[in-house]
Amino acid sequence: MLLVTGVSGGLGRLVAERLAGRDDVVLGTRAGLPGTRLVDFDEPGTLPEAFAGVDTLLMISAGYGEDDTVVARHEAAVSAAEAAGVGHIVYTSLSGDGDHLTYSLPHRWTERRLQRSTVDWTVLRNGLYAELLVWLATPDAGNRITGPLGEGRLAAVAREDLAEIAVNVATDPAPHAGRVYELVGERPLGGADLARALEAEYVPGTLAEARATLTASGAEAFQVPMLTSTYSATAHGFMDGTGVKNDLRELLGREPLDALEVFTAAVRQG
Repeated sequence: MLLVTGVSGGLGRLVAERLAGRDDVVLGTRAGLPGTRLVDFDEPGTLPEAFAGVDTLLMISAGYGEDDTVVARHEAAVSAAEAAGVGHIVYTSLSGDGDHLTYSLPHRWTERRLQRSTVDWTVLRNGLYAELLVWLATPDAGNRITGPLGEGRLAAVAREDLAEIAVNVATDPAPHAGRVYELVGERPLGGADLARALEAEYVPGTLAEARATLTASGAEAFQVPMLTSTYSATAHGFMDGTGVKNDLRELLGREPLDALEVFTAAVRQG
């Protein structure tokens, strides 16, 4: 049996859609949705029952929080999987070129925890979503993109592609045991590219301006450095995909979706 966690999130929903109707798959969420198992990494007492009878766990990162919170969640999940006799954990991590991002530490910690666990494991190092660019580079009321992306480029990847790969690996995990896959976009995008696609103007601001705007927006404290570090790492050339060996096309078995088209469609849909 395959258990997928986090199916109320963006990636998890897409995974669940692809697995709908299969009697060898169960879906897990902390939201208590109908037809799912209660899986709450913040409440480890929910996990033994949730993981009972599970052969493969597709563990979608619970990365929304401070480092110590996320690490505690992932430790609870891996320990419960070990205790329940789960045979294989497939974990959705962060791409290798993301080590300069403030939210990379829990991912790297979890990878190390898996490597010393008693179960087989596979790590899917997902690049940043093309959909995330909506948060970073939607034009303002004056039709200007002011996000401080500098001259850098982001190797964004469509979430649909990552969901498809997660399903392919988790439904046949044995060939992927002990593997770490880098999954980033093939066409890195810069602020000027995004502006051109939307017939907007690219006028990048500063990191200080972005930080002030995010702080004033009511974002949670940990979200501000998450987004500003994404801007900074992109602007300074660390997120263009050249620092990793990309496994995206190989695992998809087809041409990846166009991240620029995904971004523009998401912006126009509001």
